[in-house]
Amino acid sequence: MGLKSQIKRVKSNILQRNMLSMRIVVSALYLLCFAIPTFSSETTAPGKLPLEAFGSLPVLSQVQLAPNGKHLAMLRNSEGNTFLLVANIESMESRILASTDNQKFKINWYEWANNDTLLISARFPTKRYRIDVTETRLLKVSISGDSELQAAYKSRNSSFSDDDHFSQFQDNIVSLLPGDDEHFLLAVDADIPNRPSVYKLSLKNSARKKLQQAKEDIHDWHADRQGRVRIGVGLDDTRVFYIHKNLQTEEWESLWEYQIFDAPDIDILGFDKDPNQLYIRALHNNRYAIFKVDLSKDPQMKELVYADPHYDIEGRLLYSRKTGNAIGVTHGEAENGRIYWDQSYQDFQRALDKVLPNSANIIISMSSDERMYVLLSFIDDQPGIYYVGNRNTRQLEALSSQYPLLDESNLSGKAKVQYKTQDGLTIEAYLTTPLSSASSKPLPAIILPHGGPMARDYGGFDWLSEFLANRGYVVLQPNFRGSSGYGFDFEQASVQGWGKEMQRDLKDAADWLVAQKLALPERICLVGASYGGYAALMGVATQGETFKCAASINGVTDLTMILRESRRYTNNKVVKKQLGEDKGQLRATSPLHLADKISAPILLIHGEEDRVVPVKHSREMAEELQDLDKNVRYVELPKGNHYLEIEANRLTTLRELETFLSTYL
Repeated sequence: MGLKSQIKRVKSNILQRNMLSMRIVVSALYLLCFAIPTFSSETTAPGKLPLEAFGSLPVLSQVQLAPNGKHLAMLRNSEGNTFLLVANIESMESRILASTDNQKFKINWYEWANNDTLLISARFPTKRYRIDVTETRLLKVSISGDSELQAAYKSRNSSFSDDDHFSQFQDNIVSLLPGDDEHFLLAVDADIPNRPSVYKLSLKNSARKKLQQAKEDIHDWHADRQGRVRIGVGLDDTRVFYIHKNLQTEEWESLWEYQIFDAPDIDILGFDKDPNQLYIRALHNNRYAIFKVDLSKDPQMKELVYADPHYDIEGRLLYSRKTGNAIGVTHGEAENGRIYWDQSYQDFQRALDKVLPNSANIIISMSSDERMYVLLSFIDDQPGIYYVGNRNTRQLEALSSQYPLLDESNLSGKAKVQYKTQDGLTIEAYLTTPLSSASSKPLPAIILPHGGPMARDYGGFDWLSEFLANRGYVVLQPNFRGSSGYGFDFEQASVQGWGKEMQRDLKDAADWLVAQKLALPERICLVGASYGGYAALMGVATQGETFKCAASINGVTDLTMILRESRRYTNNKVVKKQLGEDKGQLRATSPLHLADKISAPILLIHGEEDRVVPVKHSREMAEELQDLDKNVRYVELPKGNHYLEIEANRLTTLRELETFLSTYL
């Protein structure tokens, strides 16, 4: 079922329910951008989709309206390239503002600075002092005329110097200055390395004015909704602290502090329109919730705004472009991914849900007058469909599905399940079963642990789990202890806990699949990326009776290497506290040093320019396994980074996984 068929289904639902009148059409903007690739059904067996259906980068992402609602910008992926497009909504004219092959650099994000100018964050791998690092640059481009990409921030010198440090990160926008279309605020360490000052920059030229001098140990700044620098975020070894500027005295005052990993975090979310009202995330009944504090009074007094009794609130603050007020927060466990405390947004959300029933409908962008909007709508666990809406004409124009070759006819979807660990803890997980599995017989299975490990899996569409299910495997994604989202204590299990209880949770996941008669006990494999790759290798090293094979993508293999190399970076003491300094214990929980205990087949895949987990983790693991005459295949992805953001590398990864699993599972 293609895009038009999905729209037909939505229109049918509207007619059946006779709800709010709204016209849904396929937008000409979409037709002007690029054609959707198609693949012959003769190339694959019935029910088995081509790799490109899952491994291609999403067709559209980051769709945003200009403040006046007259233009639409978006990232469009085609044949491995990413294009930043802008389209005039009335004339349907579109053009490319920037492009990348995702190898030289990656577009992180972009923002409308005003109705004519886009600010773009570009990220790329490089070296500093012969150390592999990632750098960012801030670019700008006008949507009018034939203007080209320019540097939005220019260092006074193009190399390292004492009078103007050549900053590693140059894209930390502190404020877009509401009411000022010609300037923005940028935090950058132009004077002292790793100590950013805040500058007011011109969008027209490279002129800049320092507004806030760098302070010792302050590594980030926050501005209020009026564009005044008000909060400093500090890190002193493992002590996190906050300072704020008192509006009455103009003096900087201490706000909060805590020791990382020893006490619950306090995160700054942002200011309300009232410059004394600050939103933070802090612990409430062992779950992270949203609070508001009044900085003109006692900031230790917190007013609870929103809490979920079952999950942490991990999202970001949402603002109204029209009023400037905070209107809600993103929340992965919410029905539409959003929690609104603003009544007008609650009403609008209810109206959209009536028009598009049985869907998760997420408002992702609005014009300044809130009459034009961009909607991302998910039916069940399918990829989202982008729409542009007009509240005046009551019309929705469909742009594209994120993955046009995937829909309800060929996707399995996820089911949230729970299982008990050996020590009685309840673990939440997501189960994906092959769409073609009509019988109740057990199948080959894959445990797919997430990265992080202080992260988590959510429901909804996931290209990797769907690909594995399409190839006939049952897939379980456990939020093992150490995952985020389930409170401070649960997450802290990952601190000096690698290879311990959080690893045993994966064996318990496999045992649960067998007990539920979903998996064949002799045909269970571990597949994971980053920390998940580490967990996959540790599984076959220490739980070989349970797991038949393991595939690691950009995975950690040596904890002692991480500890040793952290000395080169500013977070050295945080890493020491997180992993511990007992080298014997770190060796005992490192796959590289347990290679002799591995008898299962191993697939190692790693990006050549991975700046999160250096490629030598997999290179050394492959060499050690080969020296021991183990069954291992090593694939290095040219120019590859940690996140499989080069389409060719993503397709290579799926191809290698398919061959490996069909051979050994």
